[in-house]
Amino acid sequence: MIARDIDRIDHSVLYTTDMDATAATYEALGFTLSPLSMHMGSDRPGGERKPMGAGNRCALFGRTYLELLGLFGDGSVDPWNIRPLIAQYEGLHGYSFGCTGIEAAEKRLRATGLSSSGVLPLERDVETREGVETARFQAVHLDRAHTPEGLIHLAHHLTPELIHQPRYLEHANGATGLYSVLLVVDDPDLEASVARYARILDTEPVIEGPLRVLPLALGRVEIVAVSAFRALLPSEPVPALPYMAGQAVSVRNVRETRGLVESNGFSTGDLPGGFFVGAAQARGAALAFLEV
Repeated sequence: MIARDIDRIDHSVLYTTDMDATAATYEALGFTLSPLSMHMGSDRPGGERKPMGAGNRCALFGRTYLELLGLFGDGSVDPWNIRPLIAQYEGLHGYSFGCTGIEAAEKRLRATGLSSSGVLPLERDVETREGVETARFQAVHLDRAHTPEGLIHLAHHLTPELIHQPRYLEHANGATGLYSVLLVVDDPDLEASVARYARILDTEPVIEGPLRVLPLALGRVEIVAVSAFRALLPSEPVPALPYMAGQAVSVRNVRETRGLVESNGFSTGDLPGGFFVGAAQARGAALAFLEV
């Protein structure tokens, strides 16, 4: 296998202005969530680290995770320019891809005209059994002109042991990892969108029925034309295009997972290899559970 500088979907980012309600929903779906952790960062390499107006709670799996990103304050602090995205709809507005070598990835993406951010510092305080410690990251942001669907960035964890603490890795629903994310695009934009993600991820797309799939060593990006999406999941909304419509997690036993989710009051729909909870109940993005 060819070694590439991006090897996985590190995490998805679901944006919310009501962290308490969103966290309660995901806990009812069977996830163990980390405590609230507020972000500090800079908008330029080497810049002063300041509050970012956002904090998260995460469902962690060891190498991948789901991030619930809450917005806090009056909106005057928004260096990531997140609030215009939330104004369209609350839900998935971001993907983060994990790097084996962030400097090489930054150089490649800059050369292709996809990024001009440089390597940015990011940190947040997290609770550990020994007390509060600072988790540190490096990030490269894709230029938003090239990612109308949301905030796309690469992440390199400098302190992964502070994020993926063993006490947070077991979930009542049996979830073991982030398997895929699903992007819906306008029909005329399908091929260009697939080509763009092939350039971002440095991987070759494959066709699986209506889906165009960008496979990584861990996880996959799925892209579908809106006409096919409406046939695939006819009950699901499309509030804007392009639209980060959903994500899927792998689980140990899909029958047991479905029993837990339904017993907690969620409606479910069938999928090959599993089931899903629609965007209306999963806080803005469909959530699939698959035995893969």
